[in-house]
Amino acid sequence: PRDPRRPRAARARRVKALWFGALAALLALITLALAWELALAPLRPGGSWVVLKALPLLLPLRGMLHGRRRTFQWVPFLALAYVAEGAVRAWGEPPPVRPLALLQLALAVALFLCAAFYARRAGAAARAAA
Repeated sequence: PRDPRRPRAARARRVKALWFGALAALLALITLALAWELALAPLRPGGSWVVLKALPLLLPLRGMLHGRRRTFQWVPFLALAYVAEGAVRAWGEPPPVRPLALLQLALAVALFLCAAFYARRAGAAARAAA
C-alpha cells in the first residue's frame, strides 16, 4: 500500500531545496558584489562607490530567511538587474573581470529560477495543505 503522505513530503523537500538554493544564491551574490568591488577587481584601487550595488540585495534577506512567499515573488525582478549587469560586463570587460561577471550572471540566474519556482511551489503546497 502507498503512503498518502509521501507525495506531500516529497513536495516539502522540493520546496525546501528551492528555498535553500535561492538563499544560497542571494548570499553568494552579496559576497561576490562586495569582494568584486572592494578587493578582486575594483574600478579604482582601494574600492569604489560601485560596492553599493550590494545594498539592494540586502532588502529581501529577512523575508527570504523566514520563507515569506511574497518576498520570493518580487526577488526575481531584482535578480534581473544583476543578470543584465553580469551579461553586459561579461561581454564588454577585459579578461580579469570577465570570470567575475560570468559568476554573477550564473548566481543571478540561479536566484531568479529558485525564487520564482519557490514562490510557485510554496503557493501550491499551501493550497494543497488547506
